[in-house]
Amino acid sequence: MQKISTMRRNGKNIFKGQLTIGLDLGDRFSAYCVLDEAGEIILEQKLPTTPEAMKQTLGKMPRSRIAMETGTHSPWVSRLLAALGHEVIVAHAQNVRLIVKSRRKDDRLDARTLARLARIDPELLSPVRHRSAQAQLHLTEIRARAGLVSARTALVNAARGLVKSYGERLRKCGTQQFRRETMSGLSAGLREALEPLLQEVESLNERIQEYDQRIERMAKERYPETALLKQVKGVGDLIATTYVLTIEDPHRFRKSRDAGCFVGLQPGRRNSGESEPQMHISKEGDEYLRTLLVQGAHYILGPLGKTVIYGAGDRSSPSEEGKTPRNERWLR
Repeated sequence: MQKISTMRRNGKNIFKGQLTIGLDLGDRFSAYCVLDEAGEIILEQKLPTTPEAMKQTLGKMPRSRIAMETGTHSPWVSRLLAALGHEVIVAHAQNVRLIVKSRRKDDRLDARTLARLARIDPELLSPVRHRSAQAQLHLTEIRARAGLVSARTALVNAARGLVKSYGERLRKCGTQQFRRETMSGLSAGLREALEPLLQEVESLNERIQEYDQRIERMAKERYPETALLKQVKGVGDLIATTYVLTIEDPHRFRKSRDAGCFVGLQPGRRNSGESEPQMHISKEGDEYLRTLLVQGAHYILGPLGKTVIYGAGDRSSPSEEGKTPRNERWLR
């Protein structure tokens, strides 16, 4: 194990006063930098990125402010350190420009930068809050299903492309309806060549259906609030459960509009002086949830989603005296 051993003080008790620690997480080893109240470096070392090493090293230190960047290991590390009594700040990795834009990328320097920013003002790190372990576990099932769907789409597209190179075509159908009967019109040689691929697609269809059943059961038993979201035609268990798990705590938003900003649906802003250009949406936040919301919107605005539009002077409603609104139409 490569160590960074830097000590600025002699003596047994070097951890006095309010400490600030910058922790640069790596896949195998993580670098950390400890600052005292005056901002002086008193310790710089590396430790394995394992729960045992974190407890052994950082669990012995007094309550400190620990800053780290978002990443693969940040959820469980932040929960572990918070359980040890530390104040944990998880910085938005893309917003810490002193690290992202730095031309001197080094684990030790990154840990120093995190510690100094956390000591001056934690808001400079654009802190985020990780979801709970239970919510992350349930969201893992949804993400695993998304991985299977992506693999199924890739296999189906590969089969269609391979068939076209022989001047033949597969029948049009959705990926979930992709069965052996789809290849009935192909030549015997192509059917034999693509048989293992088709078997894999059918196996993926079965696994995806199993995940759909688990998500439906999860939404009904663990997250009854999804029933409110499913009142909108085009929003099912998948979209509703993903939305609830991603938002997790709706009370952290001051206004309902902030939820749209949280998933990157608000317009970007680059105002300077009197110039206020119209920007596209920022596309920040959870990309998968944003994809599901767009899919739901396509269904609602498509031929299967019925939307009632009322004219400015039309105050009638479907339930008023049993009349039908004059301006009822389909949005396509």
